[in-house]
Amino acid sequence: MGTALKNRLPYHLRIFLLIVGFALLLMTSFILYQYKRERLFKVEKLNSTLQLFNMRILNLMDEGVEMDQIMQQVTPPFDGMRVSVIDNRGVVLFDNKGNAADMGNHLDRPEVIDALQNGTGYQAIRYSKTISTNYFYSAMEGRDVVVRTAVPYSVSLREVLAADSGFLWFMIGITLFMSIAGYYISYRIGSTISSLSHFAERVHNGEAITVTEPFPNDELGNIARHIVQLYAKFQQATEELKLEHKRALYEEQEKIRIKKQLTNNINHELKTPIAVIQACLETLMTHPEIEERRKQEFIEQCYANSERLCQMLNDVATITRMDEASRLIAMETVDLNDVIFDVADELQIKLEQHHMELHIEIDEPITVSGNNNLLASVFRNLIANSLSYSGGRNITIRLLENTADYCRLSFSDDGQGVAPEHVAHLFERFYRVDKGRSRKLGGTGLGLSIVKNVILLHGGTISARLAKSGGLEFVFSIDKHQPQGDTK
Repeated sequence: MGTALKNRLPYHLRIFLLIVGFALLLMTSFILYQYKRERLFKVEKLNSTLQLFNMRILNLMDEGVEMDQIMQQVTPPFDGMRVSVIDNRGVVLFDNKGNAADMGNHLDRPEVIDALQNGTGYQAIRYSKTISTNYFYSAMEGRDVVVRTAVPYSVSLREVLAADSGFLWFMIGITLFMSIAGYYISYRIGSTISSLSHFAERVHNGEAITVTEPFPNDELGNIARHIVQLYAKFQQATEELKLEHKRALYEEQEKIRIKKQLTNNINHELKTPIAVIQACLETLMTHPEIEERRKQEFIEQCYANSERLCQMLNDVATITRMDEASRLIAMETVDLNDVIFDVADELQIKLEQHHMELHIEIDEPITVSGNNNLLASVFRNLIANSLSYSGGRNITIRLLENTADYCRLSFSDDGQGVAPEHVAHLFERFYRVDKGRSRKLGGTGLGLSIVKNVILLHGGTISARLAKSGGLEFVFSIDKHQPQGDTK
């Protein structure tokens, strides 16, 4: 029903009803509060008048004047006032409206209790069983007695305690004024919003909008704001298309640049092993009389450099595969614990030859979505890097974090590390800290680049830093969901 009413009523009428409802609620609350406040003020004023009268009676009693004489001497401020004198035990000693001896104990009367405790007290309206009349009571404590005066709740007292009706009419007038002003404001806002809603709907539906389209002529900012928003969305879409085109063009140019750079680097890196092999073979061919020991050394050099060439070609093939066909790489559920332990078993002999120990500090299962062989190459290359260059005694693989979305691991050694200026370049292709030593040890300069590309392919990040143990530490994460890697 509420929805049907909302659809039937124009928007400006709905706004007007909300304004009127709010105004009525506000005015009603304010009137009730003001009425209560004004009535309390008048009650306090009436009580003050009666308390002054009570004080006068107590002063005359302290002077030794009897109550009958006091009642003849004083003039009550109100007609029909009742005056009672009550001792501290609640016994009525005097009452000008009845026989005090026939009255019950008054120690339980609220105004008497307050007077005995606080010196004064009053109760606005209470029915008196003795006199059979509603009274306003006011009491004051004196020496061993309480003087209590009471005004009958007659028409005159009701008039005294009544709120000012002029204020009520004033507030009604304010409410009417606010309603009229609210109708005018709601009509302007509502008609503008309705027209703007119709305009926005036509734009959303793809209808033709011309500059001569009828539109309300007001100075509120909504029309301009919505028009700007519509055009902003259009411009944003256009800009996004341009940026997407530029991004695709940049990516294509970057791929071409990387290919050229890789080709140049490969050409440079191939020269050294080929030159060594060529020199050895040339020596063997031109000097057949060379001693057997030297022949064996040349043959071993040829073999070592051919191994390096094979490793380089394998590394280049891996990088090319990730660069150009990353989306074609098969992804499956991989137990990372098995991958790490399989690599550890595979390289155990080399670890022993280098007198190094591998410590795996992973105490819970890790399952990720990825390629088993590529993930194995991460740990294989990191361990091979430590074996070749760290000069340490311990390698540690530690689980840092394992959540539902990703895992984060640390790979570190306690070797000699590198100079701080080299850390930022460790993942660059063909980058070597000590070029002569790296080539001598058979490194291709692509191992850490492969590691980075594999981690990026698996939706993670990797960084290198100098470890507290003195060596290098690599911290990397792997996404547990199907990754969309970027291996640039």
